[in-house]
Amino acid sequence: MALTIRLTRMGCKKRPFYRLVVLERASRRDGRPLEFLGHYNPMTEPAEVVIDKEAYAKWIGLGATPSDTVRSLVAKQAA
Repeated sequence: MALTIRLTRMGCKKRPFYRLVVLERASRRDGRPLEFLGHYNPMTEPAEVVIDKEAYAKWIGLGATPSDTVRSLVAKQAA
């Protein structure tokens, strides 16, 4: 099973926020995620990023590959 960690867009028009989710790579765009790992709100100043690091590390250990955006958000939160 190929897994990916990516963002899903939530919210309404002109007020987006995003959830970090774990999905099977072949699942459809709005498919049910396996787990929610956190959220990202770019509309606040500074942008709010909340990630469950233990769950993120668990899924990385199971072979999930994060998207480029998720990888950069995790790096920003760690710094």
